[in-house]
Amino acid sequence: MSENFEPRILAFCCKYCAYAAADLAGSMRLSYPGNIKIIQIPCTGRVDALHLMKAMEEGADGVYVAGCLEGECHFLTGNILAKKRVNHIKEILSSIGIEPERVEMFNLSSAMGPRFAEIALEMTDRIKKLGPSPIRLRLEEKFKEAC
Repeated sequence: MSENFEPRILAFCCKYCAYAAADLAGSMRLSYPGNIKIIQIPCTGRVDALHLMKAMEEGADGVYVAGCLEGECHFLTGNILAKKRVNHIKEILSSIGIEPERVEMFNLSSAMGPRFAEIALEMTDRIKKLGPSPIRLRLEEKFKEAC
């Protein structure tokens, strides 16, 4: 594994809590790795298992879903549904020989800007230790062969 490996991480963030926490982290001028690509969603309950798998298939090294604190979802149970989907994807990844730690669910409130920055750093460190996704490596190999 290359020492200068920079993971590609996709974060699906609930508009009301996690995305607002990311915004707060920015307002507070807290730094977190720039390799996190945030997708704002109305509720984590809208994230389907296919979205998580597609992100991995397209070369993401890690994916996380960040939503409201449990019991405080603006749409009542969206974050509970998302947690079940994330756990299901972890099982699928494990069954096909890919580390389930590449996918995670986090819960935070809109006032938790520092926690958002910690999560971004935590996921980046975790994925750096795991190395590039085997799917990403295969995609890059196919690209090199085509050139």
